[in-house]
Amino acid sequence: MRRSIGRLSAAGIAILIGTAFLTATLLAGTVINRITTDSIAAQFADSDLVVANGAGIDEAGLEEIRGTEGVEAADPQVMRAFELVSGSKRTYQVVVPTASDPRFEAQEVVEGAMPARSGEIALPSDVAERFGLALGDTVTVVRSVWTPSAEGAAPEAGAPTEEGALPQDAASADGGGDAAPADEPAPDEEAPAGTFVDTNEKLTLVGTLDDPMGAYAQVGGAGVLSDEDLTAWEAESFVPGDSATSYNAVLVALAPGTDLEAVRSTVTGSLGGDTKVWTSAEYAKDQAAQMTGGEDVFTYVILTFAAIALLVAALVIANTFQVLVAQRTRTLALLRCVGADRKQLARSVLLEAVILGLVASVAGILFGIGLVQLALTVAGSMDLGIPLPSVVQVTAVAVLVPLLVGTVVTLVASFSPARAATRVAPLAALRPSDAPTLSSGAGRVRLAISSILVVGGAGLLVLGVLLGQQGSAEAGLLAATAGGAASFVGVLVGAIFWLPKVVSLVGKVLTGSGSTAKLAAANTLRNPRRTAATSTALLIGVTLVAMMSTGAVSARMSMNNELDGRYPVDVSLATDGYDEYGGNQPVELPQSTIATAEKVDGVESVVPLTATSVTVPLDGNDITFLARGVDPGAATALSRDKKAVEGLAPGTVVVPAGVAESWDISTGDQLVLTAAPLPEDANPEGTPATLEALVTPMGGRALLVTPQTLEGVATGAPVTTAWVGLADVNDAASVVPALQDALADSDLPIDVTGAAVERAMYQKVVDTILGVIVGLLAVAVVIALIGVANTLSLSVIERRRESATLRAIGLSRSQLRWMLAIEGMLIAGVGAVLGILLGILYGWAGASAALAVMGDVTLAVPWRDVALVLVVALVAGLLASVIPGRSAARTSPVEALAVD
Repeated sequence: MRRSIGRLSAAGIAILIGTAFLTATLLAGTVINRITTDSIAAQFADSDLVVANGAGIDEAGLEEIRGTEGVEAADPQVMRAFELVSGSKRTYQVVVPTASDPRFEAQEVVEGAMPARSGEIALPSDVAERFGLALGDTVTVVRSVWTPSAEGAAPEAGAPTEEGALPQDAASADGGGDAAPADEPAPDEEAPAGTFVDTNEKLTLVGTLDDPMGAYAQVGGAGVLSDEDLTAWEAESFVPGDSATSYNAVLVALAPGTDLEAVRSTVTGSLGGDTKVWTSAEYAKDQAAQMTGGEDVFTYVILTFAAIALLVAALVIANTFQVLVAQRTRTLALLRCVGADRKQLARSVLLEAVILGLVASVAGILFGIGLVQLALTVAGSMDLGIPLPSVVQVTAVAVLVPLLVGTVVTLVASFSPARAATRVAPLAALRPSDAPTLSSGAGRVRLAISSILVVGGAGLLVLGVLLGQQGSAEAGLLAATAGGAASFVGVLVGAIFWLPKVVSLVGKVLTGSGSTAKLAAANTLRNPRRTAATSTALLIGVTLVAMMSTGAVSARMSMNNELDGRYPVDVSLATDGYDEYGGNQPVELPQSTIATAEKVDGVESVVPLTATSVTVPLDGNDITFLARGVDPGAATALSRDKKAVEGLAPGTVVVPAGVAESWDISTGDQLVLTAAPLPEDANPEGTPATLEALVTPMGGRALLVTPQTLEGVATGAPVTTAWVGLADVNDAASVVPALQDALADSDLPIDVTGAAVERAMYQKVVDTILGVIVGLLAVAVVIALIGVANTLSLSVIERRRESATLRAIGLSRSQLRWMLAIEGMLIAGVGAVLGILLGILYGWAGASAALAVMGDVTLAVPWRDVALVLVVALVAGLLASVIPGRSAARTSPVEALAVD
């Protein structure tokens, strides 16, 4: 090993990176689990016990707990959300009641105090700062109060039905509303009549809060109200007849000296049923386990990528040992001649692999621990709002598993070279071994296995795509995954037969007739096994990167097409987006809002739409719809799907396909639109209009007419919506947040919806996931590129005499370096190109199987990512040849020829 330390270094680096990745993954999983558990446990502060019951604990159960001997205090765990308003700023804020015992309080007071009486509130410091609030300022909380209808009074239009539930889907994106029969009878005549009315509560800010342990980080922080207020508000929010309040968990504080186990046993027995009494740490672990289904999903996912990196490292290690054994055949043969048997030679190779694996694994473990500690240190200096450990907690699993895996991978990778060194006679061992050929039994078996896996895997891939198109997304994805894995393994198994020939052929085609290029192409066939192993290592990483990129861009394109069909325009600004019946009094969209939207960078045009509620006689009932008026030319210019507004003109009404299907409306039908009476306008002005229906692929539920038509049906219909067109919809991720920020100070709540809004969200999610996955796979690619450099370095050593001979007959140093550069770029480039082609194929198959249930799948190629991967592979292949090339060129011909 001392003589081969330089040759083993690349293999050692490969296993070091793989084990470091594995160590960091295991430690990161431990950190994330600890953060999750600590965040949940922080909600229980310093409580001694937590009483939980899946069916809930009612007031009687709460009093039973409080009356248990040894219990000093018991509070239910309560979290509610209300709209918080201050001036023109508003948000939804989670609040909790004041604690009856300091041991239940998870937050700390930064300034002021906790609420001590009704009418007071404490808020997180960042919320108070964002709203510009100081202690003593007044803030408004909007809450809903159930208000019974007067006996005999008709329910208001747009109010909840007698079933106590609102109908479906108002104007999800276009402001449209689900139709509902105005006189549909309620199935439950005993249900109380009434509605929820918003009530404003003026509260005084008495304190600002900090959440040091991230107890409420997942909900953006929590405010604190007096228990008196929250209890009273809760009672007023119930519909008569609804079940009484119950709590999922109750926090318990014990008196000093109380036997915790005795209280646990007493409470469990008194409440009975499925009641469980935990310590706060036990309950936090149980809740964390429920959040992940009892599985450490994050760690499992990342371990998959660690396994890929170690697989690539194994190929690099096997390649290294094959070359080393081939170079030592003369020495091994002499050892056989002087009495060494096959087992001794095999043990010597395997022992060398074990030592290399142990040393590299230990270094990788230390490196992985250092990386996680560095990440914790950097994250700790940032205000992430979650509790982070300051020092990495090294576990036995995080040390022993990488050590064992790294050593075993190295040992297994050396089996084939060890066999190659011992399975031949001493004299035959003086000749280098040949690669498998079709004429040998081993070659035929390898070819048969490869063919079966490729053909069978391809069949499963096709089956997965077909199942996905039939709506069985899970079965389709499972079949496609199995087929992709099987066919890919088949490609790798058979790579030794075709990959070196492809590399050589590409070399001949691309490099012309130059002697240096010809030599480089010929060298790739000198040792097909080494060429195949090196290119295959890169092939694995590139295939997976290309597959994920292709799947992501196909998913993005398919989502975009789906959103274009669901939403008529890029962005819709509406004051009536919540109007599910289209039966509420319309709220006019201020002209200032439209002017503000027009000034946002990236916004190309803004078109106002008038709106009102109308009734249409269908199936013997007057059905209420939300109707919008828009200029046909402007609608056509802004619409994502021109067919959605095609034909809109005076005398026509555009009916969304979903509405048409629900009410059996066809193009050409005559619909009579009449202004619907609204709560504050029982006798609207206007004239009913008979219009020709145009059924189009318009999304949502609203009817669409011209402004002139709507003005005739309902005189004075206000502007309630504005359609916004973006200059480039691909900039949605930056333009939509800018638009939302610009409208944040509006005096009215404005719904910002549309294709671009969801596109921005999906783009962020897809890009984030893709970035993480590609970053993880990059580890495997880096290891593979180390393998390319290793191959070239060993190739230089192996061909030292040949290089000297070439120098002696006239090959210059620059030509020798260029020969190695071409060889490196050929191996890396062909591996990258084949990986890209396979990745695109697998990405398309996966997207077709998984996304077909959404509708039509758009298959796309991530050209930018493909080009980047190819360029990186070629540059890396070129750089990998620099040191070997210098080494080969620096040695004089005479010195090289003298080497034994």
